[in-house]
Amino acid sequence: MNRIFGLLIFFAILIALDFYVFQGFKLLVKRWIPDYSQVAHIVYWALPILLFGALILSNVFGSDAGIRSNSSRWIVTAIFMLYLFKLVWLLFIVIDDVVRFVRFLFNASDRPNEDMLGKIKRSEFIVGTGALVASTLFGGLLYGVVRGAHNYTVKNRAIRLKNLPKSLEGLRIVQISDIHSGSFWSKNAVSKGVEMIMEQKADLIFFTGDLVNDRAEEFEPFLEMFSKIEAPLGVYSVLGNHDYGDYASWPDANGITKEQNLENLKQHHANAGWRLLMNEEVQLEHKNEKISIIGIENWSSHPRFPKYGSLKDAYQGSDSGLKLLLSHDPSHWKAEVVQDFKDIDITFSGHTHGMQFGVDSKHYRWSPVKYQYPEWADLYQEGDQFLYVNRGFGYLGYPGRLGFYPEITVFELKSDLA
Repeated sequence: MNRIFGLLIFFAILIALDFYVFQGFKLLVKRWIPDYSQVAHIVYWALPILLFGALILSNVFGSDAGIRSNSSRWIVTAIFMLYLFKLVWLLFIVIDDVVRFVRFLFNASDRPNEDMLGKIKRSEFIVGTGALVASTLFGGLLYGVVRGAHNYTVKNRAIRLKNLPKSLEGLRIVQISDIHSGSFWSKNAVSKGVEMIMEQKADLIFFTGDLVNDRAEEFEPFLEMFSKIEAPLGVYSVLGNHDYGDYASWPDANGITKEQNLENLKQHHANAGWRLLMNEEVQLEHKNEKISIIGIENWSSHPRFPKYGSLKDAYQGSDSGLKLLLSHDPSHWKAEVVQDFKDIDITFSGHTHGMQFGVDSKHYRWSPVKYQYPEWADLYQEGDQFLYVNRGFGYLGYPGRLGFYPEITVFELKSDLA
């Protein structure tokens, strides 16, 4: 009952937004295409009605769960983009109404016996500017779907470590994160991204969590493709917050429980040839030097994300050797790693995706996610310890990326004395 009441309030807000924006829409249509104003009005109201109708039909009458899920995802994306467009435009219309109200107050005091409010017309310039700004954002989001979603970018990062053994100079590590295979809509494009990973000729490859959105079965169409990822020293992986199925209802339509789903996901890692680290450490020997790879389950300092990980259980505490930590959520680094595990050289994280939206340039980097995560993209250093937050390989929710594109990171380790 509460859910129905909440939905009614939500739809009431959207209808109110539609009516408000329609005032500006009518003004521009009347000025720009007066001969087609009635047709434009019909299109304005028909579009949201058709989208919401299609969403309902997709969920009620869809015969296949996968098809139903994919169609719903695209319809929800269209609804999101449409109402974000209207919301941005609304801000300008509100500004215009504030200006009109101020003018009304001044004019009404000068001529109190006249109906001034009706004579103060909307500003075509302000309303038109709002439409232009909103259209630009809408076009950018559309570009983010068509081109940005699979615009795989290789980022090369040299990390200089104190006391790095000379024989480990030049060690190459590739990191990918946040695959979210349940969101992929172009298998060919994803395949090209996998090929780019293999072209980097890494010694080690790390995957730092969120293989799926919720269900292990999402990865099955891509298992063979990602099985091609391999490296001489191995491929190592950990789980992210989405991998546990915490955001889905169980048992699912096939009777699979949450526990069985997680076991299936672990098997997918194994079938892909990846060594999944569940609060454990693996010690390698390379060129007569030790490399410790520590992997923990999801651990976040934010209350709304789970703490399944235990670095204390995973860490073996050897006195020497290069120590590399895989931990999905970057908030773990400041909250625990730099406080209590000062000999861990590099922590590899993901999770934030750069929010798939923002400005990501050499000289300036911004995304709304920075207000929640102090460490949210690229390389950070605290004393002799480093954290790298990968921007993610896939996408979640919005099926695209604008500004923050999918990332394949290539690290080359160097001595700080070099």
